[in-house]
Amino acid sequence: MTQELTADPALGRLADAVLIPPFPGPEAPEWICSALSEGLAGVTLFGPNVTNRAQLARLTTQLRSAVAEPVLAIDEEGGDVTRISHQTGSDYPGNAALGAVDDVALTQAVYAALGADLFALGINLDLAPSIDVNTAADNPVIGTRAFGADTALVARHGAAAVAGLQSAGVAACAKHFPGHGSTRLDSHHVIATVDGPLSLLKSRDLPPFEAVIKAGARAIMPSHLRVPELTGELPASLSYAALTDLLRGELGFTGVIVSDGLEMRAVSEPYGIPEAAVLAVIAGTDLLCLGRDTDQLMFLAVKNALVEAVRARRLPGERLEEAAARVAELRAWTAGAVQVRDSAEGRSAIAGADRPILADGQVGLAAARRAVRVTGTPARLEQPFVVQLEPPENMAVGTVPWGLGAWLPADDIRHLSTAMPASELPEVATRLVAEAAGRSLVIVVRDAHRHSTASDFVQALLAARPDAIVVEMGLPVWQPTAASYLASYGAGRSNARAVAEILGLAQR
Repeated sequence: MTQELTADPALGRLADAVLIPPFPGPEAPEWICSALSEGLAGVTLFGPNVTNRAQLARLTTQLRSAVAEPVLAIDEEGGDVTRISHQTGSDYPGNAALGAVDDVALTQAVYAALGADLFALGINLDLAPSIDVNTAADNPVIGTRAFGADTALVARHGAAAVAGLQSAGVAACAKHFPGHGSTRLDSHHVIATVDGPLSLLKSRDLPPFEAVIKAGARAIMPSHLRVPELTGELPASLSYAALTDLLRGELGFTGVIVSDGLEMRAVSEPYGIPEAAVLAVIAGTDLLCLGRDTDQLMFLAVKNALVEAVRARRLPGERLEEAAARVAELRAWTAGAVQVRDSAEGRSAIAGADRPILADGQVGLAAARRAVRVTGTPARLEQPFVVQLEPPENMAVGTVPWGLGAWLPADDIRHLSTAMPASELPEVATRLVAEAAGRSLVIVVRDAHRHSTASDFVQALLAARPDAIVVEMGLPVWQPTAASYLASYGAGRSNARAVAEILGLAQR
């Protein structure tokens, strides 16, 4: 395979120029550094690449030592989806909280602070914001990642988020084109379908993308979902009609189209990752994200597939050159941002990586505080006993700490899975009520409307303890009758801190 590629080094470099593969661990392996020096566009960083801030700064320095200003991409949305703070939870609230506040200036300030944090760590492409209009309350993959269910609200906050990130020198990548908010399936597992006519998509889902294009978004990410009137049986991510005709032609986007993870089963299962990569570039994609769990062999397989597709005339060489040129423009923009910041502030792109998040963190916490909605008047807690219902892991979110555990002794909190059999609910509820006797009971849930076990269990506890306080850290779609009810619109660390302050578990 390697000999075949090196037989045409120019074509191999062209294929490299549209790839941002992952790698495992906190240090870049030799093959990544070598590939960067030979023309690889950059890398995508994930949670396993991040141990702490200082280590991440060293890693991005190492990557930059291999080539000038590679694409260093990360999926950092704030709120529930965080990579740089996956061990503690994000200091920035997610989009649902910002949409609940509905202060465009605040959204821009939060994203500017997040961007400054990423910039200081050496990141130059953030695979955010999510600008899906979340009209399906039971959407399993978007939820609190969206600003809300109103098109105009999402559009104005999406534009503000892009402006905030890019003011800090970090390129924004708005997602998931042409809109994942009305789907009820997770494209990590299967191909999702947007039901309804194309006219509905254009009036409901596309205005936020028009807004971010107008705001100057450097990149847009299409989704692995099908829009029958637009894409037929193909997902939008592999559809020429969606990417070239609609996004490029009708909407006039001239930036970089970045693929969603090609390991996601919606495309990898029917096509395989290498073929999905070829189809994506043919359709109009410029930069290929392979997904967290792919390895060097898959990178080489994708590279070889692109080369062979050009040789077989399936993929026009001009299309690959066009994609590489757009990626080069993105890299030039990020390099320019570094130069501006260096000149203005007299520091390198990663200086201050060990600093605590002070002013920036305060912006996030201030926003999270404003987002909390309280029904009733929470009573003063007396020896609080917390029951936290844990939903199944979401692949977009990953394993990130959430809830009130950071402000409680471990003995004062009980973690229960919403996957518990319904037959066990009465017995478990009775036991927990007995444990909480004489103490303040706090019940913490996350998207209770999507998990009947959670809502049933809350009702069972409230039947015995109507004085209990219920905290919803997902979307507050289902609200029980309780003495006090708090909705945080997200489960990031800043969201949890804001709730802990209201309950008296943390000092403001």
